[in-house]
This record gives sequence, C-alpha cells and structure tokens, in this order.
Amino acid sequence: MLGDADDVKQRKFSFGKTAGIALYLVTLVDSLRVEEHILRPLAENKSKNPEDALTAIERDDAADYEAAMNALLIGKTLVFFEGRTACLICGTERTALRTITEPLNEKIVRGAHDGFVENLNTNLFLLRKRVQSKELVIEFAEKGERAKKQIAIVYEKEIANPELVKEIKRRVDSINAEMIYSAGHIEQMIEDSTLSPFPQFLSTERPDRVAANIMEGRIAILNDGTPTCIIAPVNFITFYQSPDDYTSRPLSGSFYRLLRLFAFFIAVLLPAFYIAVTSFHLEVVPGDLIVQMKGSVADIPYPTIVEALFMEMTIELIREAGIRLPSPIGQTIGIVGGLVIGDAVVSAGLVSNFTLIVVALTAIASYVVPSTEMNMTIRLLRFPFMVSASLFGFYGLIFIMMVIVIHLCKLESLKTPYFAPFAPLRWKDLKDTFIRRAIWKQKTRPTDSMPLDETKEEGSREWMKE
Repeated sequence: MLGDADDVKQRKFSFGKTAGIALYLVTLVDSLRVEEHILRPLAENKSKNPEDALTAIERDDAADYEAAMNALLIGKTLVFFEGRTACLICGTERTALRTITEPLNEKIVRGAHDGFVENLNTNLFLLRKRVQSKELVIEFAEKGERAKKQIAIVYEKEIANPELVKEIKRRVDSINAEMIYSAGHIEQMIEDSTLSPFPQFLSTERPDRVAANIMEGRIAILNDGTPTCIIAPVNFITFYQSPDDYTSRPLSGSFYRLLRLFAFFIAVLLPAFYIAVTSFHLEVVPGDLIVQMKGSVADIPYPTIVEALFMEMTIELIREAGIRLPSPIGQTIGIVGGLVIGDAVVSAGLVSNFTLIVVALTAIASYVVPSTEMNMTIRLLRFPFMVSASLFGFYGLIFIMMVIVIHLCKLESLKTPYFAPFAPLRWKDLKDTFIRRAIWKQKTRPTDSMPLDETKEEGSREWMKE
C-alpha cells in the first residue's frame, strides 16, 4: 500500500501485550496530534479495549480496504492491532487554512466581507452560520476514480423542489472522472447545454450570496479544494444581480442594476453598431459628426472592421497579461499598456480616434457585469456581432440578436427556463429583474426555481398600522 511513497510513515507501539502499527502520510497529518492523541494514550492506557484509550480524537472502524485507503489519503491515521482484521481510522488531518478574506473578484460596498476558502468544512461553517435553519440539508458525495474529492450538495429542505434536488444528485452521481479539479469541472459535467456561450450555473465565492440563493429554493454545490460554489437553477437576470442591490435602498439598487444591463448592451453591441454605421448607415449620424468621422478614418488604409478587431484583440491581450502577471505589475501593464498602445496606434495612423473611444467604452462596460462567467460570454459575443455588422450592416446586427434571443428562450438551467421571467412571461417575477422593488414588498420567491414554499416572510412594516 503506497509502497513507493516516501512520505508514508509507520510507527510501532505496544498496547499492553498487543503489538500495533500506526500508518499515516507525514505530509498530510498533524504529527503532534498523532503523538499526543494516539501513540501516547495507547502506550500509557491499561485498558483492554484500545477504543477506551482513544477518547480525545475522532475515530471510526474501516469498513474495507478502499475506505482505509481513502481515509489515509485525506490525512487520517490508520491504527492496526495484532490479531484484528479491521483497523481504526483516527482523525489527524493537518489544518493549514488560508485566512478568510473577501473575494477579489466579487467586492461589494455594503455588506459582509468574508469569502469561501479552499477547505470544504470551513465553507460549510460559513454557510451554517448564515442559514441557521434546522431544515438546511448538506449531503456529501465522493467523486474521482483515482483521486477522491468530497462534494457537498446544500439546499433548504422545506423550500427546494425535491425533483430538482433529485435531478442534480443524479447528475452528480453520474460524474466519472479521474479527479475533480474545480467547481468549473463539475459545472461542465452536469450543465444542460455544453455548447452554449451562456453560463447555466452561477459561480460565486460569497457565502452571503449562496445563502440568499438557497433561501430562494436553489441548490448549491461545493467541493473540497476550491473556494468557488456553483448554484442552480438560475436565469439570465441572476448574473446581473449583486449583493449590493439588496443592502441599498430600492431606488439606488434599481438604478445600478439598470446600469449593468445597459452596460451589457454597450459591451455587446457598441462596436458592431459603430461598424454598421461607418460602413453602411452614415445617414443615421448628424451631419457635423459625419464630417469628423470621415476625417478621422480618411488616412486609415483598411476597413473599420479590421480596426475594431485589431483593437479588441489588443485589449484582450492586455487584459490577459494583467491577469497572469503578479498583481502590482499586472495593474501597471493594464493601465500603462492601454495608454501607451492607444496613443501609439492613433499617432501611427493605424486606428482612428473614434474606434479607440468605442473599444475603450466597450472594455469598461464589460467590467461592470458582477459575474466573471457572464463577462467572458460578453467578450465572446461581440465578435460575431462585429463580423455580421461589417457584412450586412444593421440587418446583420438584428439577425445575430434574433439568434441569441431564440437561443436564450430555448436554453435551460437544470431543466428550468433560462430566460424566465421573460420567456415564459411571469408578471409576478418581474419585481426583481430590471428594477428591484422594496424588500418588504417581495413576499414571494422567484418561480424559476420551482420552490415548494413560494411565500416569503417579508411583510415587516406592520408598525405603520399601529
């Protein structure tokens, strides 16, 4: 068993007249716990039953060889006694954890500032602290043929639809992989449409966001080794909702949500609209502006589509470089690189001023989206819009838009409509889409998650009637 691994350690001991061996991986266990809670009590205890000596540590009997091996590989110690066929499994895992901090890519202004870490038990602790409900269910599964990883499925029993719970458990059970690397790995295994550019699971590292979605009847999946949690079912609007929306007043929350949706259209359509106007539809531009636009592109030796694609790819390269480089250098590359390259390409006559402004606005708008997955979708979608607009003008732009809307109407997240509450139209769910009604008026849960209990206890302004 693990004969070629140098970090396997065997410690011999005597329990009365019985010889024994403690087997563990020195790289995974807390050696002090092995010494203080296993070896020393066994050597000093005079009882005939070894279980009586191991009272200060979690222990269990190994059901079979595979259970013992899996326990060894997660940092537990196997204790063998002469004359016994089964061994004891003792909890001696090393607890070297990253400090709980706010997620770097999901910062908010008002609200909780903690985030998930790479330890599953710590993440479940953060959830339990928020959802202190006796109906909160946590179910575990181990996946991975060669390297086992623990997965947790979390939901509120009295709210989550049992059919959706059954379906997501069926999909998780069907995963057959050598190893589960991340939450994104699970997502790709169980999502409805693998070819869709739109994310069908909400990924987040914020426990408050997960708790809020669980209380709306959704199901969360966490796995050990990653701080990311995925949530289903979700709809298109879910990716434009931020925790800030619910901790601020309705007017400001609605304004910023509308701003994000407006940014979506700018990020996807603005370059294509600019290409269509300059190539086919200059008549829609005011006369004074036409003169400036023509003067700007007069010395550019290639069509607007080439300019736009060149600048878009340059922005993507700068963005990717900023992510991969160390944090201080990455920020410098992003700012200085954008300024220097932008000034250089305009001065060299490779790109017009108007194109540079359009691409810069597009890049800024794409950062407004509070979901990393939807941000990547937006960055991909603008390219077919740009190519179609360069070939057919507004007609091409409208055609691609129709294709995307049809796709959104057909798409599902865990067998629920992705484009709800617009398709199918559900009037009562519109209260938390483009705008957000007052919290105390949102007395029902969204129906897209098909909750068992649709009523929320938000009627908390009865004091006004007194």
